[in-house]
Amino acid sequence: MATSVLIVEDEPAIAESVAYFLEREGFTASIALNLAEARRLIDRCQLVVLDLMLPDGSGQHFIVEQRQHGRATPIIVLSSRDAETDRVAALDAGADDYINKPFSPREVTARIRAVLRRLGRPRPRVDSPLQLDRSTRLAHCGERELPLTRVEFDLLAALANQPGRVYTRAQLIEIVWGSGFAITDRTVDSHIKALRYKLAKAADQAHLIETVRGVGYRIRTAERHS
Repeated sequence: MATSVLIVEDEPAIAESVAYFLEREGFTASIALNLAEARRLIDRCQLVVLDLMLPDGSGQHFIVEQRQHGRATPIIVLSSRDAETDRVAALDAGADDYINKPFSPREVTARIRAVLRRLGRPRPRVDSPLQLDRSTRLAHCGERELPLTRVEFDLLAALANQPGRVYTRAQLIEIVWGSGFAITDRTVDSHIKALRYKLAKAADQAHLIETVRGVGYRIRTAERHS
């Protein structure tokens, strides 16, 4: 069965060009001209090609929204923003790749295949009783519910999105609070401390969140415990 790709792009000529080339290469393609259409169609696709500047909102915020709701659909950003800060912010938000405009349709196809290959590999197993339900925003450690604040849940969900990966404090600030907020590293540390306290109280799991000295934090994986 052909892989279905959703192209979220408000310039019809670009969207139709990408769709035409993808279908010629054996994919199926659908187009959303805005985020409202993308939200309606995303459950029908296996990968998203996403512009960052859309008429009804930010593509980067759309990525964060999808990851916070537990949706792991691969997302490749296709954007005219070529600054390093834009690329880093999109990838930290949960994008799987970033392609600058102007682009080659052949490159887009190659990147899609590379992302699908990479995501087909098994992810590290988390050796812990932690369970997160992003649709209900409930977190459990073992059989006990964790009484988390909104920020604590978002912070834990961000770390748990890629177990074993180290997130810097700046990356966590961008993912959880977004740009434009005067959040300091000490604020992140304070929330991590509160999370560890609640994990310890619920199931003696404070060690689940590991500090990587001089860098940031990560969720321990099964390999880290061995």
